[in-house]
Amino acid sequence: MRVMSFVGRFATLSLGLVIAATAVAAEEAQLVESINAYRSQVQRCAGQASEELPPLASDPRLVLPASGGGDLQEALGRAAYPLVNVQAISLAGPRDARAAMKALQESFCQVVLDPQFVDIGVSRQGESWRIVLARPLMAAGLGDWQAEGQKLLELINAARAQSRQCGAQPFAVASPLAWNATLATTAEAHTRAMANGNFFGHRDRDGRTPGDRAELAGYTGQTIGENIAAGRDTARKVVDGWLASPGHCANLMNPKFLELGAAYAVDPKSDAGIYWTALFGAP
Repeated sequence: MRVMSFVGRFATLSLGLVIAATAVAAEEAQLVESINAYRSQVQRCAGQASEELPPLASDPRLVLPASGGGDLQEALGRAAYPLVNVQAISLAGPRDARAAMKALQESFCQVVLDPQFVDIGVSRQGESWRIVLARPLMAAGLGDWQAEGQKLLELINAARAQSRQCGAQPFAVASPLAWNATLATTAEAHTRAMANGNFFGHRDRDGRTPGDRAELAGYTGQTIGENIAAGRDTARKVVDGWLASPGHCANLMNPKFLELGAAYAVDPKSDAGIYWTALFGAP
């Protein structure tokens, strides 16, 4: 009887530990979801407006002990994460993901809204949190900007061939886009400007919008849209990120657009390393 009683208490204790661990994991996942929702909309941070950003991908290699110290780069090296840049945020006091998100918005919005970061790991121990945002090394093997622009076109047309939900907005199948050389060179010039100028935005350093740039390049279409991305090192990752972002997805699926030009540019001295532009038009 004693053995049976002991086993019963052990089973109850084990179940309690499982439930507690599940609750912690749920809070960590909720914080990642909240961060991505925050990034998906234009925000005011440090007196400036951010751009809409694709979601961060959860990477278990970035989940480090919430109460741990030590060298961050060394820890990620042991986890075999091919690091280029990383930022860790430690929070003490938030009782749940909602409180942690409020603290991030108030004190760390510039880190959370940095377009160079593509991966995230969140850990929690009691009221201690650790949020790690990182950018990995770029993969080798990219073609020239026109070849990669054509890959973007293929992937975008494949996405337009399926109906989908972009946030709360449903989209039916849309006709494939045609490559437009004027839009392509305009996209390449803006992408190169972002890479060399180390900025990320739809407005260039002269204050011109995508429509302004297309018009100056001689494009005669009246409807212009633009998606930009940074830090992602393949066309597939770029399009997947756009499809997971309501605003970017809506641009990509917009049936009014009939043409596309796209490009990427690399500058190792820039924060994000690699930048992408897809410029949509309707002749």
